[in-house]
Amino acid sequence: MKRALCRLDELEDPGSAAFTFGEEDLRRAGLIVRRGGSVFAYLNNCPHNGSPLDWQAGRFLDLDRRFILCATHGASFRIEDGFCLGGPCAGKSLTPVPVTLADGTVWLEDF
Repeated sequence: MKRALCRLDELEDPGSAAFTFGEEDLRRAGLIVRRGGSVFAYLNNCPHNGSPLDWQAGRFLDLDRRFILCATHGASFRIEDGFCLGGPCAGKSLTPVPVTLADGTVWLEDF
């Protein structure tokens, strides 16, 4: 079922936020990143050990806001595709979560 996550203008540019989705007994954690007029979403799990990525609640980007950064081991991921550029999971990728942008609203697609 399609669900509105937020308005695009509620996210800093670039910026990130956390969200949860799924049925009560199957809740999952996700993260969304805005860069310009584009949004990207992933499960909030490091491919190295499954730990949450945020270093503060809802904060996923490095200080320069160029990469997603894992708080546990410092792995860095490209915003556009979740590919790990460095750290213990180099070469692996974050699991994408399908989102679309329509009329200024970010929508979570069926997952």
